[in-house]
Amino acid sequence: MIDKFNIGDVVQLKKVHPCGENKWEVMRTGVDFRIKCLGCERQVWLARREFIRRVKKVISTSSDDSIKK
Repeated sequence: MIDKFNIGDVVQLKKVHPCGENKWEVMRTGVDFRIKCLGCERQVWLARREFIRRVKKVISTSSDDSIKK
């Protein structure tokens, strides 16, 4: 599994959120991850280990390189 995630990436989790959506946007990275459901826009904090375990695949990556500079 990919261990490098960037802000703005859209990921698919293994389980579906209660609203019916399984696509999430990465809002914050680091020791903890903040992700936002793209269905109901609820934000959830997960520990890095838990986030990596739950990710099924990366759907799209952020193309904004200005954050890295």
